[in-house]
Amino acid sequence: MSEIHAQLINIKQAHALLKEQHSQANEFFPELTLTGQYILPDYRLTRKREAFKIRKHTFLKKHFKSYVAFDSENGQTLWMHNFSSLTQALFWLQTGLKPGDTDSQFSFKEWHENHAEEIESYKEQLRALHKDTVAQKKASESRAHKPKKHA
Repeated sequence: MSEIHAQLINIKQAHALLKEQHSQANEFFPELTLTGQYILPDYRLTRKREAFKIRKHTFLKKHFKSYVAFDSENGQTLWMHNFSSLTQALFWLQTGLKPGDTDSQFSFKEWHENHAEEIESYKEQLRALHKDTVAQKKASESRAHKPKKHA
């Protein structure tokens, strides 16, 4: 089985993907410049208006420990799904199947066992991303709370 080619992205990159797809919605043959497989951590797609609007009737809402998988590898269509785990999102991106699907040569469990090292490397990337985010927040808070010196 081939290796996984997904890339972790942030909210700005996800917004760019969706904006591009929306701008080409009425084209006969859309050509997306942002092609590939992507995962946006800590967000979910929803139809509720209280969330951040990204395209007509679709919203992104902050949701801890959830993942939105984007697949635009064919260059014309942007497919997206919510997942509750990173492993499930990676499984869908590579096979096109959700963990409960049975129409496959192999099961989710077998796939998970065969790709354990790759999945762990994605989890490490995610941990590093979260550490960087926390460090940036602490740095900005410490700058904001420093007392000002008067001359």
